[in-house]
Amino acid sequence: MSDDIILKFSNANILINDKAYERIKNQENSHEFTESLIDELLYSKEDVFILTEEILNQYLNKDNLEDIKLDQSTSKDLTSSTDVILKVPQSKFPTGRPFDFHVIQDTSKKSYTSGELKDFTTYFKSRYQKLYELLDRRGELKDHRSISDIKKTDDVVKVIGIVNDIKNTKNNHKFIELEDETGSTTILVHNENHQLFEKAEKIVKDEIIGVVGSKKGTFVIASELVHPGVPRIDEKPMDFSTVFISDVHIGSSTFLGDAFNRFINWINGDFGDTKHQEIAQNVKYLVIAGDLVDGIGIYPHQEKELTIKDIYGQYDEAARLLGEIRTDIKIIISPGNHDAARLAEPQPAISQNYAKSLYELKNAEFVSNPGIVSLDGINVLIYHGRSFDDMAMSVKGFSHQQSDLIMKELLEKRHLAPIYGERTPLASEYEDHLVIKDVPDVFHTGHVHINAYKRHKGVHMINSGTFQSQTEFQKIYNIMPTCAEVPVIHKGQFKLLNFA
Repeated sequence: MSDDIILKFSNANILINDKAYERIKNQENSHEFTESLIDELLYSKEDVFILTEEILNQYLNKDNLEDIKLDQSTSKDLTSSTDVILKVPQSKFPTGRPFDFHVIQDTSKKSYTSGELKDFTTYFKSRYQKLYELLDRRGELKDHRSISDIKKTDDVVKVIGIVNDIKNTKNNHKFIELEDETGSTTILVHNENHQLFEKAEKIVKDEIIGVVGSKKGTFVIASELVHPGVPRIDEKPMDFSTVFISDVHIGSSTFLGDAFNRFINWINGDFGDTKHQEIAQNVKYLVIAGDLVDGIGIYPHQEKELTIKDIYGQYDEAARLLGEIRTDIKIIISPGNHDAARLAEPQPAISQNYAKSLYELKNAEFVSNPGIVSLDGINVLIYHGRSFDDMAMSVKGFSHQQSDLIMKELLEKRHLAPIYGERTPLASEYEDHLVIKDVPDVFHTGHVHINAYKRHKGVHMINSGTFQSQTEFQKIYNIMPTCAEVPVIHKGQFKLLNFA
């Protein structure tokens, strides 16, 4: 039973010291208390990675505990008729406030490829060089050498390369074929080195890694596997709120129109209790990470599940709904695989040819997928999340239900779609725009229709769920979406508001 408590904290990537552990073990219903505490720690403003007795005391304080649980009780608060506030005068909201909004990365007009073999080579050279530069700064890889050079030694070696293939041996060791511009070599990861082998289980084809090991004949016996990694970033001051949504799927028969209208009423100040009104009044930005509409011809027989069977009509309806949002909120829209943009990533911004009415909204901004924007100095990386499909199928222990684990791994790999040639279509361009060159303050994704939130080394990782009820496809695979649950970062603190 005691081991189960430690395991729960370990699975949440939280260490626990002895005094805090003893206090928790002696709690009545210690397992329920542990699960509740972990939820509160993960949803708190602070990025807690070691639970001390002092931190535990803060969460045992009743007032503090109630404040943290506000997000979990939001569903009841927002849907209770006694809590609904009739029209809040628009004069209560800030008017004429300036936006400090900048687009840092938008590949809409920077996408070049002819589809020839040389473009494919150029694309991978771009990926390799960008991630090589990040790995070159790692202290563990100081004095690393090319693969052709290490073939001349039997000493300790350090190399950087791209993963060409991964295989398991008959004895369940792992072979990683690593390649650089000078040649290739085989890395052996021994299964008795449990921690290293566990890390090797998350290595995928086509990512760039560093290896420290010993040369034994034609093999390198790995002692360390090195990702480009993420440095811990400092928290930036934030005196406003930002709302994150995705996968709205307007035009589908499973679009939750009533819930979306409640969301619009809340953001306009017409719905919610006093605490929710305070959040709404501070909303300055709304970020949409793809699949605003359901699209046309995305999957076989989709037309049977559409209420709006015309892509122009879907975007007209989206413009009507988003047009009801007060104009002192800037709306940033990035495409997904259901939107009117090419499927291959990076996707350019939604085409004005299909979404003319959306472009007529004066407070709307359009960026590519992925895209990076600065919201009053808070850098937000927006990525719809198509590569989650490949990561969930390729990495043991990953699933669509826990997209925060995938987001964390992509940050550490510093690439949004490291696997080439699987379900995620990637354009072989002159430059790989899916490398995460700079660490964002917020990493916002969608696609899987299941909410997730976690802090990783100071980065807010958010998957914003959906406004679409369970589809027939999801029923087949027993995928249960988290519907109409809207993440908000309110003055630096995460909130989850439920409009279902």
